[in-house]
Amino acid sequence: MTQTMRRALMTAMGAPLELGCDAIPAPERGEILIRVLACGVCHSDVHIVDGDWGRPARLPLIPGHEVVGEVVALGEGVTVPAIGETVGVAWNGGACGHCRACLEGEETICPEREGTGYSRDGGYADHIVARADFVVTLPKGIDAARFSPILCAGVTTYRGLKKAAVRPGGYVAVIGCGGLGQMAVQYARAMGLRPIAVDLDPAKLELATRLGAVATVGSDEELPAALQAIAGENGIRAAVIVAPVAQAFEQGIAAVAPGGAVIFIALPSEQKDRISISISDLANNEKRLIGTNVGTRADLREAVDLALTAGILANVETLPLADAGIALDRLRRGGVTGRLVLTMKG
Repeated sequence: MTQTMRRALMTAMGAPLELGCDAIPAPERGEILIRVLACGVCHSDVHIVDGDWGRPARLPLIPGHEVVGEVVALGEGVTVPAIGETVGVAWNGGACGHCRACLEGEETICPEREGTGYSRDGGYADHIVARADFVVTLPKGIDAARFSPILCAGVTTYRGLKKAAVRPGGYVAVIGCGGLGQMAVQYARAMGLRPIAVDLDPAKLELATRLGAVATVGSDEELPAALQAIAGENGIRAAVIVAPVAQAFEQGIAAVAPGGAVIFIALPSEQKDRISISISDLANNEKRLIGTNVGTRADLREAVDLALTAGILANVETLPLADAGIALDRLRRGGVTGRLVLTMKG
């Protein structure tokens, strides 16, 4: 008898997810089959399902790229990880391994890169197939729901902070304190930095303070001046932009001190994907604009290790798989203070 799994399926851009059952897929050579324990709901999932980034690389598609689960079957040629091990599956689902980008350690810009929940089926399901060499091993018994956002929000903000190369003690503005921003605050503190949380929502700022922000700013204020007043003569050494609105990027550029870095992480819709900048400000003050695309396998391992060492976890609300569509609707409306996570119980 064919074994089946529950899944939430995207069948067309802008259409509601379809709940149903499919046969459990078999892992091919180099792949593993994972029983999903939890899958975080990322705002990128909203963009994919709504078609904000155009047609995804495959349809129909199971979304989801913040997956924690248990290995239950191995494809041909796989010995690691072993059956029974707990693993994490992130957005970075594959790369060619032989192009210039891959050979230089930048597999996130490989022309043949794969995205979990975009070009490969994701974790809004009881089971997922993943490439064995692109998962990360996790401790047995880990809190799957609270750790799953580390696999996207965590590694993404960690990579951005790493590329900013801010010295310990430097002030970092985190502009936008949703799920990504809350991770950025925690990683900044773990890396010896002083994060300033920026958001319109007082509840998010309160949470950011509990997570380690040294100061907060309501983003309806004159933001560059407010940030500069907090940092004083030290200046804002980096601004991590995790709010998907053009104004946030422009304010971040204006706020950073000479020599500072602005980390472009949030992805607005295609219709709002332009900003206005001063070339003379960038050139004369040697400001750095850095784009970052989730993270490589090395970044993922580092982000996981730092999270385990520093006790970094997401503030989450769990929902059953059947509420996947509800979770996406809540993200569309805004007002989610922490991170929504689907758990595969039942």
